[in-house]
Amino acid sequence: MLLQRFFDEKLAQASYLLACQRARVAIVVDPNRNLEQYSAAARQEHLRITHVTETHIHADFVSGARDLAKHTGAQLCLSDAGGPNWRYAYGTDARAELLTDGSRIMVGDVTIEAVHTPGHTPEHMTFIVTDTPGANSPIGALTGDFIFVGDVGRPDLLERAAGLAGTMEDAARQLFRSVRSFSQYPDYMQLWPGHGAGSACGKALGAMPQSTLGYEKRFNWALLEPDEDEFVRQVLSGQPEPPAYFAAMKRMNRDGPVAALPATPDTMAPAEIAARIRGGDTVVDIRPASDFAATHARGTINVPRNKSFLTWAGSLLPYDRDIYLIAGGSKHETSAAVGELSLIGLDRVRGIFEASRLGELELEGIDMNSTMQVCPAELAARRDHATILDVRARSEFEEGHLPDAVNIPLGELEARMADLPPGKIIVHCQGGGRSAIAASLLERSGRDGVANLTGGYADWAHEGRPVERSNPAR
Repeated sequence: MLLQRFFDEKLAQASYLLACQRARVAIVVDPNRNLEQYSAAARQEHLRITHVTETHIHADFVSGARDLAKHTGAQLCLSDAGGPNWRYAYGTDARAELLTDGSRIMVGDVTIEAVHTPGHTPEHMTFIVTDTPGANSPIGALTGDFIFVGDVGRPDLLERAAGLAGTMEDAARQLFRSVRSFSQYPDYMQLWPGHGAGSACGKALGAMPQSTLGYEKRFNWALLEPDEDEFVRQVLSGQPEPPAYFAAMKRMNRDGPVAALPATPDTMAPAEIAARIRGGDTVVDIRPASDFAATHARGTINVPRNKSFLTWAGSLLPYDRDIYLIAGGSKHETSAAVGELSLIGLDRVRGIFEASRLGELELEGIDMNSTMQVCPAELAARRDHATILDVRARSEFEEGHLPDAVNIPLGELEARMADLPPGKIIVHCQGGGRSAIAASLLERSGRDGVANLTGGYADWAHEGRPVERSNPAR
């Protein structure tokens, strides 16, 4: 048996190629839209991909399962265990094999048993893997968003992201029962989860790529908690706000992901990008926050291409309108950014402008701006003359915040601009990343006198400056 893990850092998402080396056949589990990585791995190992499946209907990226099955001629296998209200709508059209609890997939000598583990989502499957030539007991499990290293999948997304009101407590109780049932498997069984640290599909995921059931039974809070009510309380408390794009991903992956990848966008001339800025189109500068703060075109927003790029791009950029990028890297890096946006279905990138030519935009009537940066000492001196805006999650705010700060999580800022009083604003987050994006949104909305607190709440608190705790968000 051969197992290869593919990990996308910006999604904090893992997918897997599992193969029988004797028969030279393989299955791919939870593929994203970057199909070539799986085909290339199969070619490298002289394998034929015969099956493609996924653990559940994903909320954080566009599934590549349907397209990979079509591209390779593999059998698509999809869960049919979600009940009438939550199952794949395209399964019949895609000629998928529908899986229920106990269904088996044979990949050469490797047996993969689908075990229904609802809670994170109603249809969620965990795949139990047995390498039959050498054993009659399972070697491991592909757990998707069920059990992570140190945590379990959050059960609130259908309610908080997909809008199915009143579902999260029932889902939490289902998750408790799934965890109890799954704990009966052997302690030596390896666990290969679908996400790592940085994913919004849980609140305390570990960074290790895999674990064992025995280790998780000793150190994972969810497997240690014997009381159902306490489990429900803990698993629902402190969950971060789900990124806004999760709702779109759920619908897209349930109803049938888009088939075609976007075309490579054109490079734009200064007059073209200037016209888009003047017209109020979505023009996104993906350079590092420090570069944007130093100089940028007024009317653009900054979503730096870092590990949080897709989280904030998906939360802040429109799915129903064209997008234009300002990029400072090489053509390869810019092309990679477009490909990354396609992983979450942002396919309408229509043009790219080279940041090295920003100065030419002044000749087209576009003003150049810089964003004021203040340190904690400067904020302390100015706080009586400005609104302090905290763009962290509510749970972070309640754990500790600057006195008199206003809390509007970054993902809600555009919709709540009217909640902010007129005048100067000093914006901050935990370390300065989210607040840099927020500052660009405020400037684009027409606000003047916007400043960003460098180092954020972390530096403020580290210097021993006053904070308040356990207060409701304002």
